[in-house]
Amino acid sequence: MLHFLQHAIGNEHYELKPSPDLSQLVLDAAFEYTDRGVKVPLSATLQMRPDFTPVRFEIKGKSYRYFNVDATVDAAGATATVREGPNSREVPLPSQFFTVDGYSPISVQMMMMRYWLHHGRPAHLMAPPAGDRVADVTIEMAGHELVNLGGQTITLDRYTVNNVVWGRESVWLAPQGRLAAVTTFTGGLEFEAVRKEYEPAFPQFIRSEVADRMKDLAAISKSVTPLEQGSFAILGATLIDGTGAPPVPDSAVIVRDGKIIATGARGSVEVPAGIRKVDAHGLTLLPGLWEMHAHYAQIEWGPTYLASGVTTARDCGNEFEFITAVRDEIAHGDGLGPRLLLAGLIDGNSPDAFGVNSATTPEEGRALVNRYKNAGFLQIKIYNLIQPEVLRAITAEAHRLGITVTGHIPNGMNAFDGVNDGMDQINHIGYAMSVMRAAGNASRFDPGSPEARKAIQFFQEHHTVIDPTVSWGELLGRPTDEDIASFEPGFARLPYQLSSLIGTSGVPPSEGALSRERLQESLSAVKALYDAGIPIVPGTDKGVPGFSLHRELELYVQAGLTPMQAIQTATIVPARVMGLDKESGTVEAGKRADLILVNGNPLEDFSALRKVTRVVADGRLYDVAPLWKAAGFKQ
Repeated sequence: MLHFLQHAIGNEHYELKPSPDLSQLVLDAAFEYTDRGVKVPLSATLQMRPDFTPVRFEIKGKSYRYFNVDATVDAAGATATVREGPNSREVPLPSQFFTVDGYSPISVQMMMMRYWLHHGRPAHLMAPPAGDRVADVTIEMAGHELVNLGGQTITLDRYTVNNVVWGRESVWLAPQGRLAAVTTFTGGLEFEAVRKEYEPAFPQFIRSEVADRMKDLAAISKSVTPLEQGSFAILGATLIDGTGAPPVPDSAVIVRDGKIIATGARGSVEVPAGIRKVDAHGLTLLPGLWEMHAHYAQIEWGPTYLASGVTTARDCGNEFEFITAVRDEIAHGDGLGPRLLLAGLIDGNSPDAFGVNSATTPEEGRALVNRYKNAGFLQIKIYNLIQPEVLRAITAEAHRLGITVTGHIPNGMNAFDGVNDGMDQINHIGYAMSVMRAAGNASRFDPGSPEARKAIQFFQEHHTVIDPTVSWGELLGRPTDEDIASFEPGFARLPYQLSSLIGTSGVPPSEGALSRERLQESLSAVKALYDAGIPIVPGTDKGVPGFSLHRELELYVQAGLTPMQAIQTATIVPARVMGLDKESGTVEAGKRADLILVNGNPLEDFSALRKVTRVVADGRLYDVAPLWKAAGFKQ
């Protein structure tokens, strides 16, 4: 049984049988699930020797609604022939390996576990199609788990598996090596598979998985040591404080116990005697960046975000158990990652729903708002299937409790309806653009049209905040014959598990011109909204982890914002939007010590914003290289 954000969405069937001549084992597996109305099918055939060593692996279909899989691995000799799409390559095989592509059909992972157990539990498994030792799979025993099924107690072995996907999975094996459950990721979000008879234990599996990830997070956090914490001075950098003031060359910023206590030109700031000094000559110091559309589904996002300069991230929909646990670990100083601000996801109750927190009546909506508020969430995230009367109840209750509402505009409504029914913010520029166009007009988008002016005035009057996510649209809309690295150079640094996935996104080359036109229209809408004073806050909806926020801001500059204005959309503007501008968003005395040091001056060359060398998160200063390494990225 397959689940997405714990919501049942489909199933997988497999058959394991001997070949006709009994020389091999053959696994035929297929799954199909429906993700928010989109069918996602995947099938695989795995031929193995009797000791589970792969001979041939073939997989085809989709692993997520935007990502395709089409690969074969022939591994009969000392060298494997790997085909991915139209491309083939040769990969030397070590003595121990197993063929697996992403989370695959889940039963392929079951056979990988059987191989690992049968071959002495090797410390590393090369896993073609990946042919990089950095991408080796590692498996560790995490514990034994007792589950009660119909009055019978069964002992399961629980394992942590790393590098099948980007990040750590949990795998439960029942007696005889039968797979009981897996918690993994698809498209950067939580995905679970549970053998049907173990479904009653699903909540227990989630609790155990979260506890294991918090242990893993603690281990990562201990492995990356801050260069400085407590009291220190950053001296010599060019300071862009985020207020809009001119840069200050040769600055001094004094940090003490997580706060900025003094800032300004070096000659005007008293540097306490004996304080540790950080030499930042040649670098630019800025406020830490805000990511306003995260789906922080796994602990690996923590070092990734910090390495890219993100010190605050708004999560826009996640599994309740995980996101509250990781938020608290970071807040308490025990977890490595940016400060997390949470928006609680609410959708309607349907097979096509997003997640399991659903409301079909005003009473259910109000109850969920209270649950999220009591758990420390700052916002509610509305999704597609919410009905108007439920939306009005949710927004009214949220506002009564002092929290705001963001999200998608529900099906059957437009942005005017959503905002009139109480939504404070809108995720994705497309919802705003839909009411800025003439009704039924498919011609080129005109931000100066009467319809656009009317919509802009409406958003002004309602103080609506827009989270455009144009970088996500650019990534999904790129023609597949265009190299992602040509517009997103960070793509080249992704671990194989991410690059092989994200690299399959896009549209046919024949649709490239239309896609580029749509992107330019989105950018013209961003500029028109910004010029009218509509708060624009940058988010990526995952995108290329660690890099897409930079791309989002680069696109704002392409749209016509100045570099300073683009920087402010990712610093002081989101701080104001979230009501935290008194404590964050600029480099000023009394505020949180959330800072970044970049090589170069982004006001002169905006690409310098990508060149983060140091990050200060809540008063702890890190070198970014160990952070990238902890997240599995290429240096």
